[in-house]
Amino acid sequence: MKPLILTLTLLFTAALVQAEDFFAFSYFTGNGEDGLHLLVSRDAMNWEKTNDGKSYLAPMPNQLMRDPSICQAPDGLFHLVWTTGWYGKLIFGHATSRDLIHWSEPEAIPVMENEPTTRNVWAPEVFFDAASGQYYIVWASTVPGKFTQAQSGSSEDRYDHRQYYITTRDWKTFSPTRLFFDPGHNVIDSFLAKRGETYFLFYKDETLKPERKTILLATAPSPEGPWTTQGEVFPYNWVEGPSALDLNGTWLVCSDRYTKHCYGAVTSTDGGKTWTDVSDRFHVPQGIRHGTMFRIPKEVYDGLKK
Repeated sequence: MKPLILTLTLLFTAALVQAEDFFAFSYFTGNGEDGLHLLVSRDAMNWEKTNDGKSYLAPMPNQLMRDPSICQAPDGLFHLVWTTGWYGKLIFGHATSRDLIHWSEPEAIPVMENEPTTRNVWAPEVFFDAASGQYYIVWASTVPGKFTQAQSGSSEDRYDHRQYYITTRDWKTFSPTRLFFDPGHNVIDSFLAKRGETYFLFYKDETLKPERKTILLATAPSPEGPWTTQGEVFPYNWVEGPSALDLNGTWLVCSDRYTKHCYGAVTSTDGGKTWTDVSDRFHVPQGIRHGTMFRIPKEVYDGLKK
C-alpha cells in the first residue's frame, strides 16, 4: 500500500475504532468445497489472512460450506452456521468454538419441514438478540407457488426467495420455521444487526427482471418486525452477502461484488439515511467470498495471528 493511501486510511479509521477493537471475517473460497476461512483486522478496513489461507473446519461429508456466518454468545462461545449445498436436503450446518481454531463436530439442523416442496436453504445468518436471550437464524428459501408475484423472471432458474427464520436459546430445541421478511419481491442474504433500540436488516434485492441485484436496508423496533424499508445502501448492482459493523456510531457495510471478483464497502454516519462509498479504502485478499465481519476478544485475535 502506498504511504499516502495508508495515511488516509489510518486517519479515516482512527475515529471509528477503539484500542480494544479486534475483528475477524469469516469467508469461503471457490464453491465452498474446503470449508471455513478467516481474516483478521484491527481497523475493520485492512484485512489479512490467517492460517496461511487454509481452512479451519471442513464441510460435512459430501456437502459444501458456503456463506459462513459467526456470532459470539454472552458466554464467549462462537456459533457458526453455513449453507450446506445448492439443492437437496433442507438443512443448514452448525458448529461451535471457543477460539475460532478448534471446532465442534458439525451438525445438520433441518428446517422447512413444514414446506416439503421447498427448493433450497441458502445463506443462513445467525444473530444473538440480547433483549430476548434468543438466537435468530435467518435464511432464504424458494417455496414454489407460495407468493402471488409471477415467479418467471424473478431470478435465475425461476427462484423467488423470501426470508425465513427459527429461534433457539440452547441449540437443542428450536421454534417452528416462520416467514421472517417479505418485501414483495425476491430477496436473499439478510444480515441482522442492532443499534440502540432499533434493528437493522441489510439484504439483497435478488430481482432479475427488471434487474436490481443490489443491497437495501430496512429497520424495525423488534427482530420480528414490522420492517420499514429505507432504500439502497450500495451505489451499484450485482452485489451480495452484506455484512455490517457498528463502529462507534458509523455503519460500515461490506458486500461481495461477485461479478467483479472483489469486495466493496460503504459507510453511513446518519443511521443509514445516506451512504459513502469507501471501497478504495477497504482491503481484503483476492478470492474471498460471502462472509461475516464480527468483533472478537484480544486473546482470540492473538491466537489467530499465531
